[in-house]
Formats: sequence, C-alpha cells, structure tokens
Amino acid sequence: MLKGKQTWWFENKPVIIGAATVVGPEEGEGPLASDFDLVHQELDMQQKSWEKAERLLMEQAAQFALQNAGIDKNRLEFYVGGDLLNQIISSSFAARSIGAPYLGLFGACSTSMESLAIASLTVDSRSANYALAGVCSHNCTAEKQFRYPTEYGSQKPPTAQYTVTGAGAAVVAATGSGPVVECATIGKVVDLGISDPFNMGAAMAPAAVDTLTAHFNDTGRTPSDYDLIVTGDLASVGHKIAKDLLLRDGVKIDDTVFNDCGLMVYDVNKQKVQAGGSGCACSAVVTYGHLLKKLKKGELNRILVCATGALLSPLSYQQGESIPCIAHAVAISGKGD
Repeated sequence: MLKGKQTWWFENKPVIIGAATVVGPEEGEGPLASDFDLVHQELDMQQKSWEKAERLLMEQAAQFALQNAGIDKNRLEFYVGGDLLNQIISSSFAARSIGAPYLGLFGACSTSMESLAIASLTVDSRSANYALAGVCSHNCTAEKQFRYPTEYGSQKPPTAQYTVTGAGAAVVAATGSGPVVECATIGKVVDLGISDPFNMGAAMAPAAVDTLTAHFNDTGRTPSDYDLIVTGDLASVGHKIAKDLLLRDGVKIDDTVFNDCGLMVYDVNKQKVQAGGSGCACSAVVTYGHLLKKLKKGELNRILVCATGALLSPLSYQQGESIPCIAHAVAISGKGD
C-alpha cells in the first residue's frame, strides 16, 4: 500500500527468514568481523580476476542466506540484486548459478535497500513466497572502474572512501520467523552539483536527508520511533553533513541513534580506509550481518536503514557531469506490531 507520496507500507508483514554476509580481509579486521558468515583472507579469493572474486562473494552470500533460511534454492522464486560494475555483471553472472527468476537493479550503493524493498514488495503483494535480495562489491573492481587500478598506487584525499569487499543477501518470505520489513521509502534523485568522485559522502548526504525527511512525512513517524537510524555509506564527511542538514530542516536525531554503515564496518582510526566505507556491500553487510542479529536478540526493536548511492559512471565523470545521487530507506522491526 502506498503511504504518503514515496513510501510502500507492507501490510502483510514480509519476514526476513535468513540472511548472510561474506567479506574480504579488510572487513575481517574491522569491529564487526564476528558477525559475518565468512571472511576471506585474500582479496583474490583464488580467482583469476577481481571481477570473478566479486561474483564468488555474491554466490556464497546467496548460498549461505538460503541455508540460514532453511530452504532449498529450488523454492526461491525471485532473485533481486545488483552491484557497481558495468552491466551489473557480478549479480547477473551470479544469477546463473542461483537459478531463480532475476530482476537486476542499479542504484549504485543504494541497491542494498532498493533490492530489499522490491523483494519485500514482491512478497507482500503475494507475487512470491520467497524472494532473495542481494548485492556485492569489491574494492579492486570498483577502484579499477571508477578511479584507478590498484596497481597504479595513486594517493587519495581524506574525503575519499574505501569500497567494501563483500556481499550480503537476505531471503524474504511471506511467512516464517525473523525480522519484519515494515515499509520502504523510495528516494528521488538529488544533485547539488558536486562532481568530485573522491568526495562521495558530500554528494550523497543531501539525497539521504531528502529520503529520511520524506519517510518521516509519509509515515508520521519521528526519529524517536527508531532505536537506530543508519545511512548507507556517507562515512565521516557525509555523515556530518547529513546531521547538519537534518538539523537545518528541523529533524533532530540523537547521536546515539544516528550512525552510518561506512563508519561501522571499519575502525576508521586504525584502518587505512580514508573517510570510511562505501560500496553496495557496505550497508548490506552491516545490515544483514550485524543489525539483524541485534534485532533477533532484542537488543534493537526497530531500525531504519537509508542506503545512499552516487549514480555516476566513469564516462559521465570524464565528460564533466555532476553526480546525481539517491537514497532508499527500509524500516525493519524485530517483530510485527
């Protein structure tokens, strides 16, 4: 059901019956390492290319999610996913082995919550009993495509972010036990003219604020209705900007409630990740690996995850275009109410 102008309200309470995360070595050195299903010790994962390694991440996350959900892949009716690479090849190639009808998405780093929103809508509308939402990213594939190959060894400014190597997947079902997807607010494209690909946090922060504001307006909820509100990958630069913009708009969120997945997945004071994490997998591994566990344990009752994405391409950057950005927010509770 549409609520307000931008929010899907899921009246049939789709349930996340199983989720999984697979990450690379840097993420395995971060503060959330114990929450991931599998930590690879090498970036190449014994594959012949970075792209094949990224695809493996997605395949493994999907396999673990199905195992954790307790269902065979033959019962899976839809796979909804995406990534950062041209023609979303990691997700599309992984779809060959997953074997379910496939909806490929590109929302850049916002794809984690975009895929969860669409999978939940599919289940809520009774168009499916089981749908898999999944995304992936790899530091070396993203660097090669959007900036410079890792072998080039270029230095990056402090505003730059470190693309998370990982994949996250969640099985959404019509019935079962697990956290409930309550609603999803679909964002609009926001572009304030920033064109620096090494300052994604500043570019994406206005989109996050726009979607969060729309969510509160549509649902009638306030920040106090959530135990935790996290943005996707604004990292240290964008997170501060988002807080300032929300305060300007009269939305007060306590620092203990408001966080960012790009700041949670790494220890930014000890790891060499510049401003923090980014990438499709950033919000996915934090949400599916860390936050869902807290919901299941009752340490959190309701969360709002607002994943952000920068919709640029290498071509648009080279042509001097600014960076249009988007954010999608999904509310998840430990149990329906």
